Amino acid sequence: MIPVFPAHGSGSRIGLFGGSFNPPHEGHRLVAMLALRRLALDRVWFLVTPGNPLKSHDGLPTLEKRLGATRQAVAHPRIDVTGVEAALGSDLTVDTLTALRGRLKGTRFVWIMGGDNLASFHHWRDWRHIADLVPIAVIDRPGATHAALRSPAAAALARFRIPESAAPSLAELAPPAWVYLHGRRSNLSSTALRAGILA
Repeated sequence: MIPVFPAHGSGSRIGLFGGSFNPPHEGHRLVAMLALRRLALDRVWFLVTPGNPLKSHDGLPTLEKRLGATRQAVAHPRIDVTGVEAALGSDLTVDTLTALRGRLKGTRFVWIMGGDNLASFHHWRDWRHIADLVPIAVIDRPGATHAALRSPAAAALARFRIPESAAPSLAELAPPAWVYLHGRRSNLSSTALRAGILA
C-alpha cells in the first residue's frame, strides 16, 4: 500500500498524535487544540494505529471504523486523521517516525503524548531513539503529573527539557528536546469509556 500523506511541505510544523483511539473522545481533541496553539503548529496529524503493540487487540474495532469515529470526534480544519501507519506497514512509533522523516524531509515534526504515556515511555521499543528523532510535547493528564515527571524517561531526558514559555520554539529545535505542557484537562479516557459501554 502506498501511503497518502495529509497536507505538508518543507518547513511545515506538524504535530503527530498517535494512538488506538478506541474510542476517540473530546479529550483527544482538547490535546490537539492545545498543541496547535501552544506549540505554534501548522497542523496536527492523528496517527490511528493498526494496534498498539503494548496492548491487547481483543475486541479492537477495525482501523476503518476508528478512522471514521476519530474524524467525527476531532473535526477541525487543521487536524488530519490518517491511517498512514498501516500504509507504511508500521506498528511501532520508532519505525513510523523513521519513515516519516525519511520520506518527508524538511517537515518539522513534533511527537505529542499524554503525561500517562511519558510515565511508561521507557517501556516503548527504542524510546531513546524516538527522543533522538523528533522533539516531544507532553500534555498533562489528570492523575499523571507526578508519575510522568518522576518516570525513568523524564529523568533520563531531564537536561533536554525546555520551559513552557519556550514551547512555540519546540518544532525548530534539534532533538532531543521536550516540553511538559499544562492546560485545560479532560477526565475522559478511552479505557473508562470502553468500560462504561460494556457495563
